[in-house]
Amino acid sequence: MPRNHSERLDGPDLIVLWGDAGQEREFQLGTREYDWHRHRRGQVFCVESGLVHVRTASGSWLLPPQRAGWLPPGELHKVSVSGAMSGWTVLLTPAASKHLPPQPTVIGVTEIMRALVRQAANWAEQTALTPPQKRIMSVLLDELQQHPQAALHLPMPQDRRLLRITAALAEAPADGRSLAEWAAWAGLSPRSMSRLFRSETGCSFGQWRQQFLLSIALERLAQGEAVNAVSDALGYATTSNFIAMFKRHFGASPARYFRT
Repeated sequence: MPRNHSERLDGPDLIVLWGDAGQEREFQLGTREYDWHRHRRGQVFCVESGLVHVRTASGSWLLPPQRAGWLPPGELHKVSVSGAMSGWTVLLTPAASKHLPPQPTVIGVTEIMRALVRQAANWAEQTALTPPQKRIMSVLLDELQQHPQAALHLPMPQDRRLLRITAALAEAPADGRSLAEWAAWAGLSPRSMSRLFRSETGCSFGQWRQQFLLSIALERLAQGEAVNAVSDALGYATTSNFIAMFKRHFGASPARYFRT
């Protein structure tokens, strides 16, 4: 049974684990679900293929290749992994975690960051870091702080009527009802629904729905589903419309996005 380094408060302040789709590693990938849980250490994780979908009480984060997720110590979360064959995670003690944001964050991965992670990959069994290793850790923490990317965050409302709407959309993503139609269905006035959505998520209902559809698109594409099938499932009139929307948001077509 692999040792659970994410719960350790002893040993080095920074532990790096490499993962794959095998069964004998603590950081297991492939396609799998991890139910609600939390870690004593802070965690940065990144996949080199596929997609990771992280859910927390305040929203969800999508992590395609070249994006890392940060979870502070003790953050309750649920994880879905889709088609990820390799990746890595950095585990930080609560003291070292103070250098990173107090809330979950998406971080862009650089070549420098990846090289530093590889350098630290064999430190797990040490009792403490050497002075040169501490310097490497400091540079890595600097890199992690300097490359936030929050664009893949889907904030979730808390109002029970809005949650009813978001749950219905999760069941039928192609449902194209207007804000006024959704408001009437949930027992709200259009004005109240618009105001509540903006105050609870920081964006309009239209913006939230587009981000929501993009999150579903990323998961399905990461699992190898064809672009035209994803487009149909999300209710787009044509595949070209879907591809154009995807490129506007991410700066690349679906095929190129997962190669970056």
